[in-house]
Amino acid sequence: MRRWLVLLFAGLVLACGAALAAPASSSSASAHPTSITRDGVKLTFAQEARAEAIGNKLRCLVCQNETVENSQAGLAKQFRTIIRRRVVAGDSNRQIIDFMVKRYGIYVLLKPPFRPETWLLWLSPALAALIGLAVLLFARRRRRAAPPPLSPEETDRLKELLS
Repeated sequence: MRRWLVLLFAGLVLACGAALAAPASSSSASAHPTSITRDGVKLTFAQEARAEAIGNKLRCLVCQNETVENSQAGLAKQFRTIIRRRVVAGDSNRQIIDFMVKRYGIYVLLKPPFRPETWLLWLSPALAALIGLAVLLFARRRRRAAPPPLSPEETDRLKELLS
């Protein structure tokens, strides 16, 4: 009886093992997809990596301090779709970034170049620090020095008035 139970258990283990192994080997094409659909655009994994790299260089105009890839705003989703469509169309990274700058302005770049139209953007932290330092120095100069101590005659007069 014990022998029959061992044989039955071994048969069940083998049958379950074969059943679990069969689908994995017959559907190897679905186990390793070659493309992905993101924001309504079908691309390869290499194209998706390029699109993400480009999206990480562009600013969401709604969120302002987030990249297009990290933002959940509707405009950022539209930007991601434009980027992915242009990647699939074969545009280079530079062409895509130039297109976005031409269409939405230099502010769309997360790190804009140092050019005359962006000088204020780049120099504003130093300008703010200089203004703060000037205000601090001006406030210190306006503060009056402590009055000199009372002379002995003034001390006597004060005692006389307070008594």
